[in-house]
Amino acid sequence: MANTITEYDTIAAISTPVGEGAISIVRLSGEDSVAIANRVFRGKDLNEVPSHTINYGHIVDPETDEVIDEVMVSVMRAPKTFTREDVIEINCHGGLLATNHILQLLLAHGARAAEPGEYTKRAFLNGRIDLTQAESVMDLIRAKTDRAMQVAVNQLDGNLAHLIQNLRQEILQVLAQVEVNIDYPEYDEDELTTKMLLEKADLVGQQIDTLLKTARQGKVLREGLATAIIGRPNVGKSSLLNYLLHEDKAIVTDVAGTTRDVIEEYVNVNGVPLKLVDTAGIHKTEDKVEKIGVDRSRQALAQAELVLLVLNQSEPITDEDRELLKATQAKKRIILLNKTDLPARLKAAELASYLAPDERPINISILKQSGTDTLETKISELFFGGIETNQATVLVTNARQISLLQQAKQSLEDVKSGIAAGMPIDLVQIDMTNCWDKLGEITGESAPDELITQLFSQFCLGK
Repeated sequence: MANTITEYDTIAAISTPVGEGAISIVRLSGEDSVAIANRVFRGKDLNEVPSHTINYGHIVDPETDEVIDEVMVSVMRAPKTFTREDVIEINCHGGLLATNHILQLLLAHGARAAEPGEYTKRAFLNGRIDLTQAESVMDLIRAKTDRAMQVAVNQLDGNLAHLIQNLRQEILQVLAQVEVNIDYPEYDEDELTTKMLLEKADLVGQQIDTLLKTARQGKVLREGLATAIIGRPNVGKSSLLNYLLHEDKAIVTDVAGTTRDVIEEYVNVNGVPLKLVDTAGIHKTEDKVEKIGVDRSRQALAQAELVLLVLNQSEPITDEDRELLKATQAKKRIILLNKTDLPARLKAAELASYLAPDERPINISILKQSGTDTLETKISELFFGGIETNQATVLVTNARQISLLQQAKQSLEDVKSGIAAGMPIDLVQIDMTNCWDKLGEITGESAPDELITQLFSQFCLGK
């Protein structure tokens, strides 16, 4: 019969990327960690060494007395560890064979293979971190820019959790007052309690609104911004991609139609992670292969959150340019007038008829790298204007947090509408309590077990 998996098992996993490298780390966590490691370690008695020390020795197979590897073993005893359990980290030489052999020895001598994200899950279950901090661990691992990394570190420090906890405390205070009104009506007046509920709903609602205003920026930092480079053939789209990537990823020639398919890459532009798509030039063509590329370009345009529309200012506006200017009017876009190193032939007045009143094209020469700094600054301003990501910044960064904040805000609106409709206080209290619960789901204080399991299953093994 298979062994039952419990949260009290001592677990083991490889915590570094599997493959060739200088060092690999195999991690144990649980009350039997020291005892299990001691069975396969030849060196000092790990039961006797002080906590938070690293100890030299060898991993040996007790059955055959075969030396598997020369290692350094870190011993960290509860509760001052990431999981608040006894933790052992075996630092061995990098490589598939030795690392896996050590893991199998630990499993054979009492450990269980860790599930994805189980170390972080135990840190949460043992009160070491809350759900926002747990999610920030994965955000930190996946961060593609310095700005994304800073926001993840801020959440790991508990900035968002502290704000949410303060909001819940504000709500708890008014809920306690409502209970007094319900249980002892002779000592309170409905008008005073109603006024308190309205004031609290406004106060908490304003702070939730402030958080939701950061949602788009937080989501961009976490997932990247789908950005399409659009234009007719031979206007400099691939040159722009190569400039932003700082490498020659796309083929650049003076032959129109060189790019026949979409090219996708991630790039860091002033702290904004762009999921950049270089598209085939959008134009009419009878070439079967080129036509497929144009169709894919139109799909990329439809899915893009930001469009970089490249025009050639050394040529008059063409019908293809006009079509693209119209097709992108409803999109968040930046218009780039490329090839400013050549004489200008594009009529500014005609271009202006396709622009919004506050829309300003950027003059660039990708060849001479002129105006490219202005482009990078513009991208940053579009998505982070007025929002600084310093150590005090609080951003919501994922769909789960955003959805729960929106539900909490709706509960507050229900509180207001209920009071306006003259509903009894005990019914209005239900909506305020629901807001308190939804905020608690963000930090995990009132999250269902199914959510916890699903969330941590997205983590990598060994984390």
